[in-house]
Amino acid sequence: MTKIYTLVNQKGGVGKTTSAINIGAYLGYFGQKVLLVDMDSQANATSSLGVDKATVKNGTYEVLIGNATVLPNILHNPRLKISLLPSSPSLAGAEVELIDMENRETRLLKALEPIKDRYDYILIDCPPSLSLLTINGLVAAQDGVLIPVQCEYLALEGLGQLTQTIERVKNSMFKDLQVRGVIMTMFDGRTRLAMDVVNEVRKHFPQKVLDTIVPRSVRIAEAPSYGQPITVYAPESTAALAYMALTKEILAQDGIIIPDPDGKG
Repeated sequence: MTKIYTLVNQKGGVGKTTSAINIGAYLGYFGQKVLLVDMDSQANATSSLGVDKATVKNGTYEVLIGNATVLPNILHNPRLKISLLPSSPSLAGAEVELIDMENRETRLLKALEPIKDRYDYILIDCPPSLSLLTINGLVAAQDGVLIPVQCEYLALEGLGQLTQTIERVKNSMFKDLQVRGVIMTMFDGRTRLAMDVVNEVRKHFPQKVLDTIVPRSVRIAEAPSYGQPITVYAPESTAALAYMALTKEILAQDGIIIPDPDGKG
């Protein structure tokens, strides 16, 4: 059964795209068929996987406005074990064009319907805003929302607004929408503040914060410039090990247990 998760946070720089890429890469590493949908006109997920966004002819923009279908425009990277529906700067125009379109909030959901059974996981990377593109991502999140939160004080700002948006979508468009999990990112163990933020977020989202915390890492900041997820760029780094553990945690909650190398599970 396909799992569709949307990664969302209207605040930029919290590790949203980084989490989408690296969770997707580790899902592929663990044998899952994965599609990453880039819903951001900045196309950071696209370029971070080695695709030149300037060369994208048909991607999420064309799919949303109805000029293309998903399947012929999926890019697959067998080495990285992940498929991608790419984005391009033209997606910025969709914000205006969608306003007058019928079923504007459900266009992504309907576009993914014919192909979703081809994948075990579909991850949707939303823009850092509460826009129509993000609403499309939320409505398509059939199995829940993953919210990356940076372990810094300012990252707490806006969580209330994001929660309200999720509730509005839940009440008006998709009654089963839920927060699947909260991912704490960029943790700096040298500061007391980082742990204080984690505890505060746990109060805000009881039972939803994932146990694995992703540390701040130079390697994970470097990887996108090489067009690689951390699984390939620096698989032994602390951030890679954290994303591996985080992905295993998500899989375990979904009922998929990945055995350890020693066979103990």
